[in-house]
Amino acid sequence: MTVPHHALEITLTRPLTPAELHQAARALPLAANNDATRLMTLVRAKTSRRAAHRLRQRLATRLPVDVITTHYPDADGQVLFNVAFPPALHATIRHAADRLGQSPELFVKLAIHRALAQHASDEADRLDQAVRQLLARTTPAHLLSAVGYALTQLPGAPQS
Repeated sequence: MTVPHHALEITLTRPLTPAELHQAARALPLAANNDATRLMTLVRAKTSRRAAHRLRQRLATRLPVDVITTHYPDADGQVLFNVAFPPALHATIRHAADRLGQSPELFVKLAIHRALAQHASDEADRLDQAVRQLLARTTPAHLLSAVGYALTQLPGAPQS
């Protein structure tokens, strides 16, 4: 049986020095972004959860790891989010989850989903307000033309 590799992204609490990156890369192969605040690696494990756990164990003493995420969504479109909370915060989360009859993992997952949904709603409201303000000063046709032009000027946009 072959064990799959999982692509994991590591977000760091601060940029690494070249020496820290070199030392960590001796433990496992790492690719860093331009400012050494995010790293990518492949970890062999049966599941993405095990891969993230294994990665955290190997790097926790070597790097200032903040968050580990799977780079690709799973079959359900979900991305694993692995965070090691400080003991006091973990105790607070566990207490709040217990009050609701949930596991700490489910409690955090639902809190993140609520926060993302609220952010999406706030962003939609903000954009709606901005469009209404623009339409108060121009016609829908002019606004649509301006938006189309702006979108074609974005880097990477197809040119006609």
